[in-house]
Amino acid sequence: MPALKKLTSYAGPRGPVVLAIMDGTGIGKYKEGDFVAAAYKPNWEWLKQHAVYTELKAHGRAVGMPTDEDMGNSEVGHNAIGAGRVFHQGASLVENAINSRALFEGDVWKELVGNVTRHHSQLHLLGLLSDGNVHSHIRHLLAMLKEAHAVGVKTVRVHILLDGRDVSPQSALDYVDQLEALLKELSTDGCDYAIASGGGRQVITMDRYEANWPLVERGWKIHWRGEGPQFPSARAAIEKYRADNPAVIDQDLPPFVIVRDGKPVGTLQTNDSVVMINFRGDRAMETCRAFEEDNFTKFERGPKPQVVFAGMMQYDGDTHTPKKYLVSPPAIDRTIGEYLTASGVSILATSETQKFGHVTYFFNGNRLGKFDEKLEDYVEVKSDRVPFEERPWMKAAEITDIVVDSIRNNKHRSIRLNYPNGDMVGHTGVPLAVQISVEATDLCVGRLIEALKAAGGILILTADHGNADDMYERNKKGEVAIDPRTGHPKAKTSHSLNPVPCFIWDADGTANLRLSATAEKGGLGITSLTATFLKLLGFESPADYDPSIVDVG
Repeated sequence: MPALKKLTSYAGPRGPVVLAIMDGTGIGKYKEGDFVAAAYKPNWEWLKQHAVYTELKAHGRAVGMPTDEDMGNSEVGHNAIGAGRVFHQGASLVENAINSRALFEGDVWKELVGNVTRHHSQLHLLGLLSDGNVHSHIRHLLAMLKEAHAVGVKTVRVHILLDGRDVSPQSALDYVDQLEALLKELSTDGCDYAIASGGGRQVITMDRYEANWPLVERGWKIHWRGEGPQFPSARAAIEKYRADNPAVIDQDLPPFVIVRDGKPVGTLQTNDSVVMINFRGDRAMETCRAFEEDNFTKFERGPKPQVVFAGMMQYDGDTHTPKKYLVSPPAIDRTIGEYLTASGVSILATSETQKFGHVTYFFNGNRLGKFDEKLEDYVEVKSDRVPFEERPWMKAAEITDIVVDSIRNNKHRSIRLNYPNGDMVGHTGVPLAVQISVEATDLCVGRLIEALKAAGGILILTADHGNADDMYERNKKGEVAIDPRTGHPKAKTSHSLNPVPCFIWDADGTANLRLSATAEKGGLGITSLTATFLKLLGFESPADYDPSIVDVG
């Protein structure tokens, strides 16, 4: 990797350049339900008066999703910012692979179905059941079921993780009914296709960054051992849990095991085939490890399952996890971190556990580890294991402590951090907590501003996608939907399609910052943050990076 060329017109600031990502904090379209706008944000308002400001696209094609109706998310957002240009992401790649039939004509799919037809065993499909298109899409699952039936697979068991996070909070039965209708249609001529287990994504299986292995263990027992509350159907389980707690949202629904004649229908057996259908890797990795590691120690798994296991994609190219996968991931290369280390620039990347992988793994193009051990410091703050609505401030202060220490002591030339608050708390659907989460972030931004004033640094304050800016469900007319049970607005827990803010502030004023001609026209996406960051450090960006937001010098 060659070193970057230096600008002739500007050598960079006296202090560091800091990229602060306010996760899930967009610019709302409606006043009602916009808890970013409602929050008390004196530092945001100060920057509005003193910084260069614009708004950036953070969803749809601007971040590599199939259409502009698709939400952005933290994974693709950090991929985009780290890469500086758009790569087709998991949703697009899987959609294309299914439509072209490349997925079904590949060796891994043939091995999976060939294994079960040869041994008269079960094909298991595990993943998030929704059309949120952030971790998975029900359309992909339905296509795989139809194809399995077409090639003679007799027994299929589906293990469903309920969403309510990237889709409406209590929409699980909509997806269950779609799935059950197809399973019934396919269960003819000696075929037996059925839901075997399930539960809310925040309760079982979908942990990330090793924050809560007991959650994965709980899912292992439910899905593969059939150990848990028993029900005759997924609908019966969901209806019972909602009757017990009408306010519970899908992501928090307790787990369930489907039984016939008193026995679980879908426990894991030798010579079965298993597919993790999620295309996004962060919440799929731990399940892959449980299936693939010989000496697995995170919980009492028992002997390594003697099955054929595959993921929808390879979630980590460095560790080759999983070993078998149906669709090749995007080959993201020449990220900003690789260029900076080749140019001798010191780097700090920090967040709490919930988003630590985003400022490291995803930012580096789905790559574990560092480009240069001497130049890079990655600092993780351990997240609390409590509901986010109970700690809406999360670890913003501790993250800020780490960054302020670096700024004051001139430790790093380049700093990137993620405040998870607006996204993680936004997913809870609790308005007061969401507003407090935004205010907690703003309080910490004030500390960054003061530290950069003293050091003569530059701040880029932005977001990876929206969430806290759009917290109410709406009908087709744009009117707020009212929950008939409470009389209050119906909570929206998914990401928004709104643009995100971008403040660029030079403490010393020596950069002579102004919006570039391209930015003045509007329409730039968050991929343009990358060339901007390099320019502010005094470097020319690679020719194929998306254009900078500002001009300097």
